[in-house]
Amino acid sequence: MGKAKMDAAFKEVLDKGDKAFVPYIMAGDGGLENLQEQILFLEKSGATVVELGIPFSDPVADGPVIQEAGIRALANGTTLDGVLESLLGWKEERSIPIVLMTYFNLIYSYGIEKFAIRCKEVGVDGLIIPDLPFEEDEMVAPIFSKYELALIHLVAPTSPRSRIEKIAKATEGFLYAVTVKGITGVRNQYEDGLAAYLQELSEFSSVPVLAGFGVSSPEKVRELGKYCAGVIVGSKIVDLLHKGDREEIKDIIAASKKRTVVS
Repeated sequence: MGKAKMDAAFKEVLDKGDKAFVPYIMAGDGGLENLQEQILFLEKSGATVVELGIPFSDPVADGPVIQEAGIRALANGTTLDGVLESLLGWKEERSIPIVLMTYFNLIYSYGIEKFAIRCKEVGVDGLIIPDLPFEEDEMVAPIFSKYELALIHLVAPTSPRSRIEKIAKATEGFLYAVTVKGITGVRNQYEDGLAAYLQELSEFSSVPVLAGFGVSSPEKVRELGKYCAGVIVGSKIVDLLHKGDREEIKDIIAASKKRTVVS
C-alpha cells in the first residue's frame, strides 16, 4: 500500500507505453454516498490514480469550477472525517491508488500523526498539500514516511531552476507540474517553452512528471503527453461529473492510451 502501490501503478501504465492519467474529483460533490461509484467509474475507465479533493472554505489555487464543487460538497455536509470513513467502507473493492488533495490547516487540526495513521487505515496512498511550502516539509514528511504515504509536490514554471531541481528530487509518487501561471481551469493555449520545461523536469525527477492545470480535452492530453509521463485533469472532470457526461470523461481518459495516439 501507500507509496509502493502508487509506484507500481505508474510503472504498469508506463511500461505498456501508455501515459498516466490522474483525474481530480471533489469529495462530496453530488453527495458522499456517490463517492464510491465515482471512483470505481474512473478506475474502470482507465485512470491511473485518483486525486481526491477535500472541500475547504478558503482554497488557494482553485478556479471557479472547483470552488463551486467545494461549495456544493460543503453544503452537502462533507467533512474530512466523513471522506475518510467513506474510503474505509469500500477499501477492498478498489485497486486504484488514492491521493488526497487537502490543506494543511485541516491536517494540523486533525493531528498530523493521527491523520497519517487514519490515511493508512482507510487506504490513502499519498497527499498533496498545496499551501504547505516546500521549506516546511519537515512538519509532515517524517510522519508520512513512517506510514508509507507519498508526499507529492507541485512545481510552477515561475520557480527558479534551483528550487525546481530541489522539489523534483524530493517529491514522491509523482511530480505535479503546474503548466500555467494562475488558478486551475480550462485553457485554450499554454505558455511558450512548456515542452522544454516539462522535459527538463523529467530529467530532474526520479518519479513520473505529470502536467496539470488547464488540461481539458483529448487533444491536450495527447499534446502534453509527448513531453512528460502523463496528465492531471481537474476542472473538466469535475464539470463533466456534475453534468453527468460520463462519455466525454471516458474519451479524455482514453486519449492517454497508446492505441489512441495518432503520430
